Amino acid sequence: MAEMQHVVKVEEGRPAADGRPSVGPTYRSAFARDGFLAPVDGLDSCYDIFRMAVEKYPNNRMLGHRAIVDGKAGAYVWRTYKEVFDIANKIGNSIRSCGLTKGSRCGIYGANSPEWIITMEACNAHGVYCVPLYDTLGAGAIEFILCHAEVEIAFAEEKKVAELLKTFPKSTEFLKTIVSFGKVTQEQKEEVSKYGLSIYSWDEFISLAGDQEFDLPVNQRTDICTIMYTSGTTGDPKGVLISNASIICLIAGVDRLLNSVNERLEETDVYMSYLPLAHIFDRVVEELFMFHGASIGFWRGDVKLLVEDIGTLKPTILCAVPRVLDRIFSGLQAKISAGGFIKSTMFNLAYKFKQFRMMRGAKHNEAAAICDKVVFSKVKEGLGGNVRVILSGAAPLATHVEEYLRVVTCAHVLQGYGLTETCAGSFVSLPNQMSMIGTVGPPVPNIDARLESVPDMNYDALASTPRGEICIKGETLFSGYYRREDLTEEVLVDGWFHTGDIGEWQPDGSMKIIDRKKNIFKLSQGEYVAVENLENIYGVVSAIDSIWVYGNSFESFLVAVVNPNKEALESWAEGNGISGDFEALCENPKAKEYILGELSKTGKEKKLKGFEFIRAVHLDPVPFDMERDLITPTYKRKRPQLLKYYQVLFIQLLLTTSSA
Repeated sequence: MAEMQHVVKVEEGRPAADGRPSVGPTYRSAFARDGFLAPVDGLDSCYDIFRMAVEKYPNNRMLGHRAIVDGKAGAYVWRTYKEVFDIANKIGNSIRSCGLTKGSRCGIYGANSPEWIITMEACNAHGVYCVPLYDTLGAGAIEFILCHAEVEIAFAEEKKVAELLKTFPKSTEFLKTIVSFGKVTQEQKEEVSKYGLSIYSWDEFISLAGDQEFDLPVNQRTDICTIMYTSGTTGDPKGVLISNASIICLIAGVDRLLNSVNERLEETDVYMSYLPLAHIFDRVVEELFMFHGASIGFWRGDVKLLVEDIGTLKPTILCAVPRVLDRIFSGLQAKISAGGFIKSTMFNLAYKFKQFRMMRGAKHNEAAAICDKVVFSKVKEGLGGNVRVILSGAAPLATHVEEYLRVVTCAHVLQGYGLTETCAGSFVSLPNQMSMIGTVGPPVPNIDARLESVPDMNYDALASTPRGEICIKGETLFSGYYRREDLTEEVLVDGWFHTGDIGEWQPDGSMKIIDRKKNIFKLSQGEYVAVENLENIYGVVSAIDSIWVYGNSFESFLVAVVNPNKEALESWAEGNGISGDFEALCENPKAKEYILGELSKTGKEKKLKGFEFIRAVHLDPVPFDMERDLITPTYKRKRPQLLKYYQVLFIQLLLTTSSA
């Protein structure tokens, strides 16, 4: 393959040998051409990130939340770095007074809040492993994690204390103390005392240690700082062991990347904290903000109020998952359609002009200044007015949504890729590079990356267009799965982490995720179907929000469950004289024909093989959700659970289609 602009080759590939598949060349970011950054002197642990920020920026605003006055949300109220440090110090002493020492485990359960971060920093200071409990996992998984990690103390959002109590009596084998981020009821105290445990309100716990001061242990780079459980698409959650070194190295790499593209973080930057802190994506971003003495404001925990919170906080950097950006995209489309012919025409003309200029290489802030001022400034104001970078992660962002937002938000829209096991960001697209739309960009300048061939799926890492399983090496990698050495050995081979994702190097050095290694099945005629690849292809159809494709070895064709786009389906119905609400339209055979036609159109455009076309669809007006256990908290499809949920429906679809 020809020289790739944004990466440098550090090692040649090798052919298949000794039963191992061939691997392509090893590449790293061109920003790390002369090697990776040396560690910052004195920065050996996550606690050092916080400690050094407090020393350097004691009076900077650190953590903010909206004050509720007479039932209404007011302005953001802030605690400084020094104020947060003083509270974290007290919480740390109280944790130690409960008998915990370096290496003990502390659970944190609930939506993002200042108390979440304060507790995390208290754990970091004393070398206590922070074990986040997903706000959306439910009691079964919470009980599993509490027992598997042998959690001794658990902090919980006030409304989540009741969920913790549901894990009794099993979790009480290890759990000895519960702390509410708010108040505790008399009933909760009585329930907890039955099992010999202690429970405290936040205010009670702050002063629990009294005047006791515990010496801080020496925290080393190789020490584990968090056990982050991934919501597996199958089986029990896996505890990913993440060291201080992983997070420090990740922050250094992302910082170097931002500096290299002239988007350096400053102490004046503001971040909106709403993606789960229990997920590595948000955790490392917040660590990065603290590293620079910047400000973190928390949402109120209600997705319907998120845009209002953003408008009040006025963040400069916005991280998002595709589902949030899809909502922003759909909301903008609806507003433009409702604005009347003249406004709609003006917007579309401005969009086409700016998009054309950006595609020709113009920077987003120079491509169409007059369009930005007259038309797109309203979109910018809707996001608070100060957003300069929007970073999407956790799942693939639809190409048409990415391109649209790059044009209209007056901000860089970047797509990243990483896993809990790689400490989040491993690849990220670069500002003002429109050729990177639909990709996750080149490697971040702290890892090496290569592709490994997957012969069963006909992916060749040494081909002229290299495709294969993405493998990552570097200090950001996890230290293993907690108490699951067998699973660790499956994915970590000779220092290379095997992600399970299939990637394709692009000519500019960016990576495109095209498939998932294990999501493959065989149809009755012997043809293999890479289902994730198909879902990515069909996912660009603007008439749908989400799709799950299914087939098995007893049938020769594919069927799918589709979440249609409400606005698109209602607009189609109006144009075709079909009445009924959204639920009724989803049941309408003509609507199914319409969606099937849109899918087929895309299939033809992408030159799919005959057996890769969808033969029948079920339209579900309710999006795939966590309440029905159909997706993970990072919106990945849980295929076994989807099959179980839609099993009866699929049998009907398959029977009626095969007899047609």
